Amino acid sequence: MALPPQDDRTMPAAVLSGLDTEPLDRSLEVLQSLIDQHGHVIVVCSHAVPQQTQRRLHTVRSLLESDRIALFRPELPPLGLAVLARQLRQLASCDLSPGVLASAGRLLTHYIHAGALLGSVAKLDRVPVGLKSHAKSWVPGSQFAVLAHPQPQLERMGPGATLAGPEFATSMLVARGQLQSDWVNDSLAKAWNVQGLRESPLPAESAQWWGTGRLIEFCTFLPDLSVLYQLVTSVRQNTCHWCGIDVIGDRCVFCSATAPVSPVRENQLPAG
Repeated sequence: MALPPQDDRTMPAAVLSGLDTEPLDRSLEVLQSLIDQHGHVIVVCSHAVPQQTQRRLHTVRSLLESDRIALFRPELPPLGLAVLARQLRQLASCDLSPGVLASAGRLLTHYIHAGALLGSVAKLDRVPVGLKSHAKSWVPGSQFAVLAHPQPQLERMGPGATLAGPEFATSMLVARGQLQSDWVNDSLAKAWNVQGLRESPLPAESAQWWGTGRLIEFCTFLPDLSVLYQLVTSVRQNTCHWCGIDVIGDRCVFCSATAPVSPVRENQLPAG
């Protein structure tokens, strides 16, 4: 899902729809066109998309023989993934190199809290669910508060029920499915000291990811572009030894090369 711009500088998203059904030639044409237009392409893909879509992305990247396509599949629920993609679109307007921008996705993931209020956890397999919770999910009217990221947590709804939230100021995005409740907007947002709250349509993959359509998905994030930029630029950058692009971390997001292990100097060898 491509979220609307957070600010005037947010770059538009290119939605790659129908990759699992359209002809291969069409997929090659679309990706090649994006490379020709922008130079580099960062594909943010959910783990909930069909296997055919994932295979098509890898096939296209291989056939184009391009190190200018970064495939990024973070362990985030669909709404959190949409938020992360928009943050990268915000940063795309800044003076960041393609490798640093693509690497920023891994960094910003740590500042996202994503979860949902569920009417059932009977088919939830993304977060550990105990036998008691499974049994209670069959009780009519039961609801469960679930945090999928950064640390899995599951609580059955009741007086005082809450989830571990961020220790810094954030905004919250809420997407409603087929569940009626004000707990997220009222109780959770207050407990997490949310500075701003907006609602959004539910992503298409959410029901599959959470195992039920009876849900309210939520996500907190850093909305300010200046804060995002400061976070990214404060991290030490490395140059990929294989393709020469600047990245954050020890693995290149475009060519997938990892940084070579630094040789141990002679005067650093252990004695004996």
